[in-house]
Parts: sequence; C-alpha cells; structure tokens
Amino acid sequence: MAVKVGMVSLGCAKNQVDGEVLMASLKNAGYELCDDAALADVAIVNTCGFIESAKAESIEEILELVTLKKEGRIKKIVVTGCLSERYQEQIRKEIPEVDAAVGIGANGEIAEIIGQVMAGETPEVFPDKEKMPLCGDRELSTPSYFAYLKIAEGCDNRCTYCAIPLIRGGYRSRSMESIVEEAEKLAAGGAKELIVIAQDTSRYGLDLYGELKLPELLRRLCAIDGVRWIRLLYCYPDTITDELLDVMASEEKIVKYIDLPLQHASGRVLRAMNRRGDRESLTQLIAHMREKIPGLILRTTLITGFPGETEEDFAELSQFVQDVRFDRLGCFAYSQEEGTPAAELPDQVEEDVKNHRAEIIMEQQMEIMQQKGEAMIGKAVTVLTEGFDRYAECYFGRTVADSPDIDGKVFFTAAGNKPYFGQFVKVRIDDCIDCDLTGQRI
Repeated sequence: MAVKVGMVSLGCAKNQVDGEVLMASLKNAGYELCDDAALADVAIVNTCGFIESAKAESIEEILELVTLKKEGRIKKIVVTGCLSERYQEQIRKEIPEVDAAVGIGANGEIAEIIGQVMAGETPEVFPDKEKMPLCGDRELSTPSYFAYLKIAEGCDNRCTYCAIPLIRGGYRSRSMESIVEEAEKLAAGGAKELIVIAQDTSRYGLDLYGELKLPELLRRLCAIDGVRWIRLLYCYPDTITDELLDVMASEEKIVKYIDLPLQHASGRVLRAMNRRGDRESLTQLIAHMREKIPGLILRTTLITGFPGETEEDFAELSQFVQDVRFDRLGCFAYSQEEGTPAAELPDQVEEDVKNHRAEIIMEQQMEIMQQKGEAMIGKAVTVLTEGFDRYAECYFGRTVADSPDIDGKVFFTAAGNKPYFGQFVKVRIDDCIDCDLTGQRI
C-alpha cells in the first residue's frame, strides 16, 4: 500500500511554489498525495522563518501535528522550508517528535528522505542551499485558473532587517526557456492568470545574462495562448526601468498592477535599512510610473518602528502615504531578526510604539481605499470569479486591482446567469463596504 503524504505550506507564494515542486516529486516517486496532512501517514510542514510571527505560526503548526502523532493519527513528521533551513540544529532538539529536519537544498531528495523516515531513521539533511531545484514538475495548490510563476531564487539586496539572503542565499535567475516552458504547461492546464514572483522580480536575468531581462521575459509570456492576465509581484524600485514600464503599458495581457515594496520614505531610515532613495526620489518614481502607465494600480509594503525611527521619520512616512495614495498597502511592525545587521542597531523601538505606528498607517490606508472604492460606484469592471459565499448568497472574485490572498474581493449577484469559477464576468459596482466592492453581474 502506498504511503500517504500530506503537506502544510506556510508563508509566501514563493514557498508555496517550492511546496508544489516537492509534492510533485513525491507523486512521481510513487507516494500517494493527501490533501489534508492530518489524514496522511507522513505530514510535511513547509515552514516560513522570515519574521517572528511567521516563525511562531510554523512552530504552532508543527506542535499540532505532534499532538496528532501522539494520538496515532499520523505516523511521521517532516519539517522543511525556511524555518528548518534557518534553525538547523534546533528543530529536532527542541521538538524531538519531529522525524526529519530538512534544508531547502535537500528538496530534490525529499522522496529518499521520506523513505528513510518510514524505515525508522531520523535524518537531518542540510546540503548547500544552492542545490535547491529552481524548477520542476508541480502539483498545483492554487485553483486551476491561476498559478504563481517563480522566476528566480534568493536575493542580493542585503537589506539590514532581512534574513532572506541568510536563509535562501544569493540571487539565482532561472533560464528564460525553462520559465516559458513552465508557463506554457500552466496555460495548457487551464491557468488564465500567471503571477510572476521572485524575491526581487525586476532584477531577473542580471546574474544569468548580465542585463535586466524581465521586459523580454514578459513579452514572451504574453505570446502564450490561453493566458489572459499576467501580474507582477515583488519588484524593487531600483530596477524599475522605462523598458519595463513600456512593456507593461503596451502589452494587453499584463495587468496594470505592480507590487513595489518600498519599506519606508525617510531617507535616513532607508539608508539604515541599506536601501536607496528618499521621499522625494520615491515620489518622483511613482509619478513617472503613473505617467507611463495610465490607470496603474500600485501596491506597496511598509515597515514601522525600524531601529532609530523617530517621530519625525514616522511623520514623514505618514505624509508620504497620504500624498501618494497607494491603491493597495500592507504595513508591518519591524521584527528584530537574529543574525541580521539591524538586530544589533542601537535605539530599538518599543513594541507598542512599533505596533501603534503600523496601525496608524493602516487606518490611513483603509480610508484611502474606501474613497477609491466609492469612486468606482456606477462603473463596470471585469471580475475573475473565484467562489460563492453561502452566507451572503453572492459570488465573489478579483479585478485586475487585486492579487490573491493579499488584496480585496468583489462580491456580486448574478440573477439567473450563474458564472463558473475561473470565468471572467462584467460587474457593475453598486457600493464599497469596508474597502470591498459589491455589485451585480451585467
């Protein structure tokens, strides 16, 4: 009887893609895949270890599986992903019920590792992280109509607050041919939206080809039949070129949406973060982007409470948010991560101050988003149908302005004309409630 394997994948979409590659390799090796890890013989936890809250979630998930193991409902627990890579010696020492602790460089060996685990061994496998496969078959965990397309691994930016280079290593682009081939397979499988991701998406190709190649890659992706939307996440402001903006403006399939994590607006704080720019240069960049791409939807992420952030620095960030009026924004309190330069900086900001500042930014942003939502009333938008809310008795989906899981939804009725999930429909907007749009199918 085949061994049943299930996975809990935590953290970002990039880690989700790694989990999909892991599961496909197990399926190809003859293991039976189980949608619910709690019903499997072997439960894999594909962990996140980026910031404190993510680490806590990963540990909590492992401990829940430990309880199931003690109850005899699952047999073995395997821990992989960023937390395992980052805390190699501690995983099994702190949680001895874990049967295997595996680094990301061992992802290509996962089938053999589970074989060892089932034979009673307790392997701890941490090869060079650069041995992690950059591509491979995938067992998609997203609905069939959209998929993430990971174009690179690792990061070279060395922001002082970030542990990603420690965990994931340096920036490594995939070959353009392998990306296009994978995108063609995803489209043939029904994917209508491709979401292009990396730690620094706009840097794509610099290490491999000696120049920024994202514009060329996007042109090739736009030529693939069946794909309707191509979305860009995690672009770095330093590598936003006019060539990239021109491609985004001219290619119909590229949604006019870009995720541009800026982290702060104070030049002093940005320098301490080892990031370039200041409020003036970032404001100019955004104005240029909006001029080049009319109707651009701009998402960013910000950090409050970075070491040494003064009331003046925070006031500058707050005013920046008010002035720029981002379409989408996430704000997080700084997380002091061991092993990063920022963790050793003086003038660490108190937790309650960091959190209060983040709340203020998010309150500002919710007001901006509500105003932008109300401006949509009476307009018709294209919505990718994603589900049906039984309690509200209406359908829901996303517009070009919304990325899965991180942005909002459109809720709509469709009297006598039921859409299927994955179908693009036209919706007339009637209202905006708590930043989510509501309307009726036309």
